[in-house]
Amino acid sequence: MPSVDTAEPQAIFRDDAGTLAVALAGSWSADRAPRLEKLVGEISGRLQHGARARLDLSDVSRLDTLGAYVLNRLKARQEREGASVEIVSSRPEHGILLAEVQIHDEDKPRSPDHFSVVSVLANIGEAVVRFGRDMVGGAMFLGEVVVGSAAVVLGPRKFRGPSLVNQVELIAFNGAPIIMLISFLVGCIVAQQGIFQLQQFGATAFVVNLVGILVLRELSVLLTSIMIAGRSGSAFTAEIGSMKMREEIDALRVMGLDPIEVLVVPRILALIISLPILTFISSMAGLTGAGLVAWLYGGIGVDTFLARLQSVITWKHFAVGLIKAPFMAFVIGLIASIEGLAVKGSAESLGRQVTASVVKAIFMVIVVDGLFAIFFASIEF
Repeated sequence: MPSVDTAEPQAIFRDDAGTLAVALAGSWSADRAPRLEKLVGEISGRLQHGARARLDLSDVSRLDTLGAYVLNRLKARQEREGASVEIVSSRPEHGILLAEVQIHDEDKPRSPDHFSVVSVLANIGEAVVRFGRDMVGGAMFLGEVVVGSAAVVLGPRKFRGPSLVNQVELIAFNGAPIIMLISFLVGCIVAQQGIFQLQQFGATAFVVNLVGILVLRELSVLLTSIMIAGRSGSAFTAEIGSMKMREEIDALRVMGLDPIEVLVVPRILALIISLPILTFISSMAGLTGAGLVAWLYGGIGVDTFLARLQSVITWKHFAVGLIKAPFMAFVIGLIASIEGLAVKGSAESLGRQVTASVVKAIFMVIVVDGLFAIFFASIEF
């Protein structure tokens, strides 16, 4: 006698008050695919004479993904033709598998819409709705971060110092060389182009004013924030997203640990500490590159460059960049954590959220910089 799992799939038909009742039995699995297709075709043929049908899977000994897909496909096709098909089972695992396969079976790519004013307006509306949902979700997550930070402050034993030190090392120490190189090169480029333009008016010396104010107030903090958003922000999203995929975050909750306190707060605090340090390093590297180019192209000696820089630059210009840095760091850490926790169970989702994290963080950094520029201009700082 064959075992239960190797039993041939069967379909027993009977009429139940005008409803075609089909009792399925046997093994509805991939190794019985030809037989399954034959049975499904027979059920479809009988449904032509009845508008209602009920498929009972209670006696099915084995149901895998293929069997569930075949049954869902049968149900979808017949319902498109006007029939009513109900799939029932006394075994809960059948319902779970059918529900999962149904979700993925209906997840088909949308056909491209033809260009029209209505479609453009619909796309704009969808974008506005997504933006509103992102804002609400961000505000809710911000509240969770504030609560987690308060819990750490009220209970210092919960704070993980080694995690903070490790993140500061990864962000500030390991990120300093690339920040210095890029800032040095940008300082060189800005000084060179400034000299070429100011030479036409005999005002080459004013390149020191241009570079000093531009680097200290805007370029250093902006370049550093963009680099950190692409470097550390993406790393945060990938790390938290990978933990979400492997259900490690759920494991933390099971152990009684708050993922916000364990994963998010140390990373955001490390960013807030590291970004002002990197901004200062970036400013010094940018001014060094500008001084070198001013000496090579503009004939401005190092002593002259430093003396004019000291007479032009005040502590306000230096403070503006450092004031912006912690706020930009907080925004980067918040967005990176939100996108990391939004990762689903697939590698495609991880890549999509990492990309969204970098794009949103860079956009918000520029927005925050613009808001600070307006604010400082209004108070004449």
